[in-house]
Amino acid sequence: MKKLLSILLAGAMALSLAACGGTPASTSQPASTGASEPASVAETTGGIPKEEIKVGVIHLSDPAEGSGYTYTHDQGIIGMQQNLGLSDDQIVRKISVDDTNAAAVETAITECIEEGCNIIFATSWGYMDTCEALAEEFPEVIFSHGTGYKSNGTNFNNYFGRIYQARYLSGIIAGLKTETGKIGYVAAMGQENGEVTSGCNAFAMGVASVNPDAQVYVSVTNSWFDPEGEKQAAERLIAEGCDVIGQHCDTPNPQTAAEEHGVWGVGYNSDMTKDAPGATLTSVMWDWSVYYTKAVQNVIDGTWVPGEKIDNYFGDMADGLVVLGEFNTDLVTDEMIAAVEEVQAKIVSGEWDVFDGVTEIMDNEGVAHTLEGADYGSCNWYYENVNVL
Repeated sequence: MKKLLSILLAGAMALSLAACGGTPASTSQPASTGASEPASVAETTGGIPKEEIKVGVIHLSDPAEGSGYTYTHDQGIIGMQQNLGLSDDQIVRKISVDDTNAAAVETAITECIEEGCNIIFATSWGYMDTCEALAEEFPEVIFSHGTGYKSNGTNFNNYFGRIYQARYLSGIIAGLKTETGKIGYVAAMGQENGEVTSGCNAFAMGVASVNPDAQVYVSVTNSWFDPEGEKQAAERLIAEGCDVIGQHCDTPNPQTAAEEHGVWGVGYNSDMTKDAPGATLTSVMWDWSVYYTKAVQNVIDGTWVPGEKIDNYFGDMADGLVVLGEFNTDLVTDEMIAAVEEVQAKIVSGEWDVFDGVTEIMDNEGVAHTLEGADYGSCNWYYENVNVL
């Protein structure tokens, strides 16, 4: 029922969309290459004809890896392309663009512009400042940045979602599954990063809701993409006695490490059961096609025009952007699934959400906090059952 509901919600969103449609990098003008220039949405009537629009996407790694963050974003681009009926030559991909290298990011984005892209999706946190700078230089192009917080209100926005909703649900599974009472969490960034920390806290709150005595242990890699570091972090947690390994990092390596050591895990981004069928209980997932379809359709329709107001996007389980993957029924009982589905129904209906309306959330230093879901960026503290290795 859970999976069917997610599919129906995502389908409904796609149908409605079809009806309506860090240091900043140098901003020097790229040399002319004779390539096509992007058509200005503002200078056309009714947007851009579907057959003329061009979409750029900047990827942190290679989607061919077949799992994890970049793969999931590219699946969203493919879904958008199929939903809107775009041809392959209307999609420009720049892969393995290091988000710590501002010059490389600028080169990738300007190449997309030179190839005629009208809208560019920059999928990693570290692309944000370069997008901000180039948006000022190229006002005729829309820059849409994933996971960040900056925007200029005209041709540069950000998009993300309430991924902590699915993380809370996965915490319920972890809390019910653990036998040692110790649950691990591989985090890409530390306490200062609100995106990662809010998700970890939601996971820990889900654990506590069904297992108040359990503790969550965090191991930080300090990198969005570090295959070897992610494996080592998981192994540190397993050595600590953790028998369920959650993650906010790119690769399935924490899940494969869990399988190698005979413990369990919760994947992230895509369904990681295929990577570690003997360990992965479920996966916290995105369906980025929900947003990509909406954004590109709006550009086609002329309802999203540079120079006019461009809204930021913060999706959730109700609109199908955030998904909890299928349960591994070889490892997860019917009772565990029922416990998750009861809470999930409240989240999807809007009856309840993880942070909204919670007046006091105690951190691991005994300080009380309040946090609205849309304000995840201010979460720079850990929930009371969280420990840092």
